Amino acid sequence: MRYVLMASLGIILVPMMISFASVCGDANRNGVINILDVSHVINYLYKSGSPPIPPQSADVNLSGSVNILDATYLIDYLYRSGPAPLCHMVSDIDGNAYFTVTIGTQVWMAENLQVTHYSNGDAIPYITDAIAWSNLTTGAYSDFDNNINNAATYGRLYNWYAAADSRNIAPSGWHVPNESDWLTLINYLGGFGYAGWKMKEAGTMHWYSPNTGANNESGFSVLPAGCRYFDGVDFLSMGYSAFIWSATDHTADLAWNYYFFWQDPGVSHGVDNKHYGFSIRCVKD
Repeated sequence: MRYVLMASLGIILVPMMISFASVCGDANRNGVINILDVSHVINYLYKSGSPPIPPQSADVNLSGSVNILDATYLIDYLYRSGPAPLCHMVSDIDGNAYFTVTIGTQVWMAENLQVTHYSNGDAIPYITDAIAWSNLTTGAYSDFDNNINNAATYGRLYNWYAAADSRNIAPSGWHVPNESDWLTLINYLGGFGYAGWKMKEAGTMHWYSPNTGANNESGFSVLPAGCRYFDGVDFLSMGYSAFIWSATDHTADLAWNYYFFWQDPGVSHGVDNKHYGFSIRCVKD
């Protein structure tokens, strides 16, 4: 294991062996596939239980929906030497795997990015110090509250410079979505006033109540990962809001992003300081 710590700047290059890879069939997201995943699927289907996280994790027969056949598929796999679960996934350079979803003509990640290296292998600096964060004009990332345990569920928080870096933060064959990519998605889902409820994870397992209207019809599975404020000091809104970068800038200091709120069924669009730490989703080339 190799890592570099620059204590005076609060910069840490996190070792590559740290991974939060998703597992196909792990419907309750506890890191393994077992009978509890079968129970999770059955409770979801018939007892108003929590949905799989994300829904694609339980579509283990690639039928395009989660139903009782997925539960029986998992039972066959676990106890009858049946075939392994099948899911649509993509992996980044660190080995983190992400569920994907086809929406209209596009294929998107259904989870927030967690990668710590650009596609050429260069490390993305991990910044904990507020002053260092606020002064950067190059790519960096952090975890919410500087707590690495938040990354497994919510992904990392990146400044815009990481999102737009020419070394490409996305997996090979993928890219950080620009304004055209985002607008194609939102228009397909009915526009800004309607797309949000189709994109947010349903329920209140991660979102605070009321999570108005959310049903995740699209399978995009937006989570309320919150953000890091542009001054680097404060981490805000986990449970209440999601902020996701566009690769398109607006001015020298501002860039476009898309955001979702717990009490709003829509999706909003605006510009913010490039030093904010927001989530990143990727779309297939």
